[in-house]
Amino acid sequence: MSIRWLAVLPFLGMLAGVPFLNRVEPLVLGMPLVLAWLVLWIVLSAVVMGIIYFFDPANRTAEDTPEVHP
Repeated sequence: MSIRWLAVLPFLGMLAGVPFLNRVEPLVLGMPLVLAWLVLWIVLSAVVMGIIYFFDPANRTAEDTPEVHP
């Protein structure tokens, strides 16, 4: 099973959270709640993409894979 399905999480987080959090109060770090939510998901997007990159087998080099001798 591929780990690439995790790339959907930032999209869903940004898209699905906005209608529920679309209000000015409370302020989070001086930002309206919806803006803080979007900033959080921008940071989490980078984290998720880093996880995908780290665990994706397509990013392995020949040095990372063990040699198999028949």
